[in-house]
Amino acid sequence: VQLQAFGGGLVQAGGSLRLSCAASGRYAMGWFRQAPGKEREFVAGVTRMFNRIRYTDSVKGRFTISRDSAKNTVYLQMNSLKPEDTGVYYCAAERQDIWPVPTHSYEYDSWGQGTLVTVSS
Repeated sequence: VQLQAFGGGLVQAGGSLRLSCAASGRYAMGWFRQAPGKEREFVAGVTRMFNRIRYTDSVKGRFTISRDSAKNTVYLQMNSLKPEDTGVYYCAAERQDIWPVPTHSYEYDSWGQGTLVTVSS
């Protein structure tokens, strides 16, 4: 599985960014982030079948994960960004299409390179 993430950048608090992750096929996908000095944490995920979605509590109502099946691309629309959203964001693919969406990084099989999101206060 090849994954490529795009879309990070510098944004002020309250702003928006959209991350993209292009995959070499259709997979269950997850977005994770890692802030400096912290462990990688689950942000959002979507199953391969039925596009069922799961979010971590801290982003519910602000972030939206979606899929463009024709492009094998998964997006993470991030609105109302906060400084605590700062980190390197990674997309990951999970082959077994588990539900509920897995939230541990070891449950994912392939990872894209990270894209840095910096939210200034």
